[in-house]
Amino acid sequence: MENKNEQNLKILGVIPARYASTRFPGKPLVDIAGKTMIQRVFEQAKKANLSRVVVATDDERIAEEVVKFGGDFVMTSPIHQSGTDRCAEVVQKLPGFDIVINIQGDEPFIDPEQIALLCSCFANKEVKLATLIKKIKDSEELFNNNIPKVLVNTNAEAVYFSRHPIPFIRNTEKENWLNAYQFYKHIGIYGYQTATLLEITKLKPSSLELAESLEQLRWIENGFKINTKITEVETLSIDTPEDLKKINAKTFENFKS
Repeated sequence: MENKNEQNLKILGVIPARYASTRFPGKPLVDIAGKTMIQRVFEQAKKANLSRVVVATDDERIAEEVVKFGGDFVMTSPIHQSGTDRCAEVVQKLPGFDIVINIQGDEPFIDPEQIALLCSCFANKEVKLATLIKKIKDSEELFNNNIPKVLVNTNAEAVYFSRHPIPFIRNTEKENWLNAYQFYKHIGIYGYQTATLLEITKLKPSSLELAESLEQLRWIENGFKINTKITEVETLSIDTPEDLKKINAKTFENFKS
């Protein structure tokens, strides 16, 4: 069953997957309770009832694994600097889709409801780009520079993303910032209208993007609006071998099927 709203949109889910990760080479092929990570991500994405789900890779080993578990893949160039660029190549090879959802390949337990929530942003035909955010509830997250924070306006559009806590709470001790303001963190799943995706990948890296090392700032700096929706679901990404070791036995048990 295809995931279509009242506008009859065709929605493509793309899972970018590279083998040559700096921090975790071969990450898509690591075993998680009897299945590779890329298989876990693919199976979770399929539950979201998208029009089609494909793995976008530049490595034959990953492609072979996708074929092995009965998935769908598209070979892409090895020179892409981001998952966004890889998604753009896919839609050029697979025309006919209205919306593209960029699904992180290192989140084997992604909730299909999160994907569906992101898709719902495009029920509004004015939305060109969309992503998810989540309320920050502890200071460890707030002051962790590896967790991008996001400011939103009254229209639920992202104003700015930063690795630093934003806004600065004046005349308040840092341990009390969460009591003074509702901060949000960015959940790294993106949705694009296809035409917009092809447009933003033509943009040159911007000064804000280079400063923060956050590609979405390139879009904002060039005048694109990014719609947001709040998710209550926590995501678990695996960026390093240590992250994989931290997954407890209960988590494995929940995803053995």
